[in-house]
Amino acid sequence: MSAQACGVLRWTWRSVSLCSPLLFPVKQQAALVGIPRLFCSAPPPPKAVQHPEPELTMRALAEMGFSETQAEVVYEVAKKKRCKHQVPILTSLFVLGFNPDSMLKVLEKCPDLYVVKESQLQQRIANLRKLGLLEGSLQRVISHYPQILSLPIKKVNAVSRLLREKCQFTVQQVTDILRDSPHILQEDHTSLEYVFQYAYFRMGCQQAEMVKAKLFRLSVEELQCRHGFLERRGLYQTPDKKGQTLIVNPKLKDFLPVSEETFLTKIALSTQEEFDVFRKLLARELEEERGREHTRTASDEGSDEEGDKSGDYDEETKEEEDVKDTGYNKRRKQRWEP
Repeated sequence: MSAQACGVLRWTWRSVSLCSPLLFPVKQQAALVGIPRLFCSAPPPPKAVQHPEPELTMRALAEMGFSETQAEVVYEVAKKKRCKHQVPILTSLFVLGFNPDSMLKVLEKCPDLYVVKESQLQQRIANLRKLGLLEGSLQRVISHYPQILSLPIKKVNAVSRLLREKCQFTVQQVTDILRDSPHILQEDHTSLEYVFQYAYFRMGCQQAEMVKAKLFRLSVEELQCRHGFLERRGLYQTPDKKGQTLIVNPKLKDFLPVSEETFLTKIALSTQEEFDVFRKLLARELEEERGREHTRTASDEGSDEEGDKSGDYDEETKEEEDVKDTGYNKRRKQRWEP
């Protein structure tokens, strides 16, 4: 067993030993049992004894394998987060196979993990395993996007359910998407669904091709820009109902997950200046389209309100006419006639 593992075990044993029943002698426990119950009353429920948790110290961090400099960094951040006692994330990351260097990088990317409870960490890690992120993939995802351990289980499962039910991805495809693009767990569901619908209906791509191309790594704006640029240059065509095109479209994985330079030189066969001009024109077109939609929506809402008011007026007028048509007014006139 390595010295780092021994240090973690010693630190864990000290925290467990504080709750050990050996701290209370057997004779004292037996004496407490012999106390007679007064007035035959029910025995009071045993009070939970709260034992102090082991404090997070420089020595404890050194025993876990951190260097003096690393221990100082972890200790100072934990102090700012008001973590006076042990930090569960350290033990959890160590169990997953992280070394002190990788643990420090994870905590630097997401300092909020300092205050996550141990029970929450274990439940979230177990849930990620249920979603298919097993050993190896789980470590890579946490290293790349440690914020995944700070997200509630409901939020993670909601995105997984959206991909399966509304976007019709298979279980394995959802696992691949979460492994390659874990940041989508914090994105708006409407935006995710729009990206899928744009690639499926507008570009004619299937789910398997989207997963291979790592579709969700790109923003909506970048996806529209690259696709629109190829389309206006005659290099991409939306398939018809039978999935056929007059030209051979480039594969999604060849022009989406590549650098902008590769996209321009090998796929679009264009210059950076032309692409920049097109990007500005497309942004202006999209902005004008959003403005028209906003105006159309506002006018529709205004017409609905006017319709409601006119409806109310018609109903009131009708009620007044109904009252006039009744014999009530006639009876009043007859009563006051001389």
